[in-house]
Amino acid sequence: MADGGNENVPDFEFVDVNSKEFHIGTFRDLWLDALHPEMYAHSDTAPEIEDEKFIEEIGVDSKTLEELKSICSVDSLKSADEDVETVPADSHLATLQLRKRRQEYRETLFRGTLDRHELYNNEEQMAYMRKRPEDLKDLVPEGEIVLIFNVMYPAVFQRFKQMRAHQTMHVLGSQKLSDLRDAISCVSDLQVFGEFSDTPDIVPQFLSKDHYKSAFFYFNGTFFNDTRFPECQDISATIREWARGREFPDFKTATMEDTYFYDLKLKVGFPYLFTHQGDCEHVVILTDVRLVHQEDCLDVKLYPLITHKHKGFTRKCSVCHVYIGRWITTNDALAPSDPCLFCDQCFRIFHYDNQGKKLGDFQAYAYVDPATYN
Repeated sequence: MADGGNENVPDFEFVDVNSKEFHIGTFRDLWLDALHPEMYAHSDTAPEIEDEKFIEEIGVDSKTLEELKSICSVDSLKSADEDVETVPADSHLATLQLRKRRQEYRETLFRGTLDRHELYNNEEQMAYMRKRPEDLKDLVPEGEIVLIFNVMYPAVFQRFKQMRAHQTMHVLGSQKLSDLRDAISCVSDLQVFGEFSDTPDIVPQFLSKDHYKSAFFYFNGTFFNDTRFPECQDISATIREWARGREFPDFKTATMEDTYFYDLKLKVGFPYLFTHQGDCEHVVILTDVRLVHQEDCLDVKLYPLITHKHKGFTRKCSVCHVYIGRWITTNDALAPSDPCLFCDQCFRIFHYDNQGKKLGDFQAYAYVDPATYN
């Protein structure tokens, strides 16, 4: 990956882990200087032009070119009578023997349905491939950089032995950090704070995302705070104050709505931090940086583009095990566990009489299922 020691060309800092820090905008300029415009153009090169270039480069005539096309065609590698799926039982080739064993093993497996992750693994990405805008002014410019980020589950929802990406997003280099911040979906944004056992029918007037809008990204020693709204606060101040008392280097601050990805210096594969709702933390990992090509979505309005979203499992009511949980109770003598998850129907049947009067002394909180974003 290295290029003569150029610090703006990604090179491994730790092999197979992450790259060294490099400037996104300068990296893009190096690509544009090195490549011919046709290599990152959005339109296909006409077959006739490709044939002319091949004839000129190789030094053959058109008749020889047609002969090469027929001989080197992929179809010429196949036999009309060949059955590629059936492996002879008496084959002496080790590769065919291994394939035969694997085929026999697969026949012993039974799966009634495909896992939802397999069914919809690349659903979002396939839906937007080669998508063009209706208005040409919304076309992604040729030579634009796309950055691919994995946004991980917050630690409170992390129940896996290995870290899993909650979302994979494609972001344009010309977009701002605030665009990525608005595209990240998290169930904590939908939480409703408060205890509602005495008034379960009262609908809250706001969700967390409407009231607590403060957030920050942390990239390479700088906190990029969201300051777009009057109620936004610098929630990184507590961290910086703590660091000053422990002889850490001084951290810088900036505003995410004024910072473009082209302005950043980042590392591929390195874990960065996104924090919102006070203490809801997501690890954000840059997994790739490349030029946009014609197979990508070319509608600038669709970026940041979600190309993968992990499908979580819904949590059912602890009583009926049928409906999705809507309430969590604590200090509840009527519940089989503490805390306990209830659907709305079981919650009301267990805890209120026919006149809606509360039975017993317990606390009830609204519950938002993490699979809401499925």
